[in-house]
Amino acid sequence: MDVLLTREPAPQTVPACELPRKEHHVACNTGAHTSAGLATAGFRTAKYLLDEWSQHCSARYHQAFADRDQSQRQRHESRQLAAETEALARRTQDDSTRQVGRRLQDVHGWKSELQRETEALLAETDLLLAQKLRLQRALDATAAPLSIATDNLQSRERRQHPDLVRDCVETELLREAELIRNIQRLLQRTIMQAEDQIRLNREHKGTCELDWSDKVEAYNLDEVCARYHSQSTEVQFYPHSAAFQESASTPETWAKFSRDILYRAERERLASANLRQLVDCVLRDVSEDLRLQCDAVNLAFARRCEELEDARHKLESHLLKTLREITDQEHNVAALKQAIGAKEAPLKVAQSRLYQRSHRPNVELCRDAAQFRLVSEVEELHGSLAALKEKLLEAEQSLRNLEDTRMALEKDIAVKTHSLFIDRQQCLALRARYPSALQLAGYR
Repeated sequence: MDVLLTREPAPQTVPACELPRKEHHVACNTGAHTSAGLATAGFRTAKYLLDEWSQHCSARYHQAFADRDQSQRQRHESRQLAAETEALARRTQDDSTRQVGRRLQDVHGWKSELQRETEALLAETDLLLAQKLRLQRALDATAAPLSIATDNLQSRERRQHPDLVRDCVETELLREAELIRNIQRLLQRTIMQAEDQIRLNREHKGTCELDWSDKVEAYNLDEVCARYHSQSTEVQFYPHSAAFQESASTPETWAKFSRDILYRAERERLASANLRQLVDCVLRDVSEDLRLQCDAVNLAFARRCEELEDARHKLESHLLKTLREITDQEHNVAALKQAIGAKEAPLKVAQSRLYQRSHRPNVELCRDAAQFRLVSEVEELHGSLAALKEKLLEAEQSLRNLEDTRMALEKDIAVKTHSLFIDRQQCLALRARYPSALQLAGYR
């Protein structure tokens, strides 16, 4: 029994470089002319024809050539792609390194500016603290002048009348006390301004230091990043690190943040420097004003002491003259009393004569010239006695007036001496402790 065998090769994908393959059908082994003959009866055969074999070999040759060619192209393209990606990776890494380097320069520049501003603020704050110390010393130094002026006013209240007057010294002392109180209020306000400015300086210094510390940390991180390379052993994969963070700033906002901090810090530093100059002017003006007023008070004291000394000298001169006049007047009173006493004898004589002649008898009782002369003599003696007694009264009144004047002069001299003691020994001696110009300027 003849068996019909057919073989159909499996369909293959024809490469682009191969020729189209033909499908060859296997010949059927039938009939007496088959190659197998009877000996192979009952066995399957699947042999190609010679042409088919040749075509098959050619196809294999072409297929191998095409596969090798494609493999070579792929290898070439792979090497080229690997080289390109390697060069691109190197360029990208170098560019990233340069960008990180530029960033390091930017961060270093801002860091240096912040450090410089921080140091400037620290130095400015120290200078302002020194000025505040000067203000405090100057304020403490004004306590002594105020105490001196107040003590002078209280001491001069113990003057006696008529020297208890509102003279130029008291006016200058009151002006000095008011000036010192105004200066103390000014110094206290200036100290408060200095304290507020010191607080602002320290706040902005802290802000600069915080930003500086952030930039130092960022600089250190970027410096570590700049040292990374492909052969670094400490690098590893961070799959999600390429995502941008929502809180990240932009270069513009980053620069503006530090620029604003530096601007505010510099503004406060300039304000602090201006305040220091103002403090210098205030302390200089305060010292000059107090010393000028002190000189004015001392000059008023000197003039007043000269006036008191001159008045005391004049009073002493008048007292000396008054004492002399009292002595002369006492002598005058004594002389008047003596003169009055001396008139008693002539009056007795004249009256005795008249009395005796009044006893003349009869017609002898005549108003003769002797009678008229004796009568006129008695009248004259009475007139003289009356005049002498009146003059004695005037002399005694004058003597009493001189005594009163002497007592008043002595009292005035004592008052002037007491006033001079208060002004010279108490007030001026106390004013010798007046602070110096350097102390009032806050240098000591």
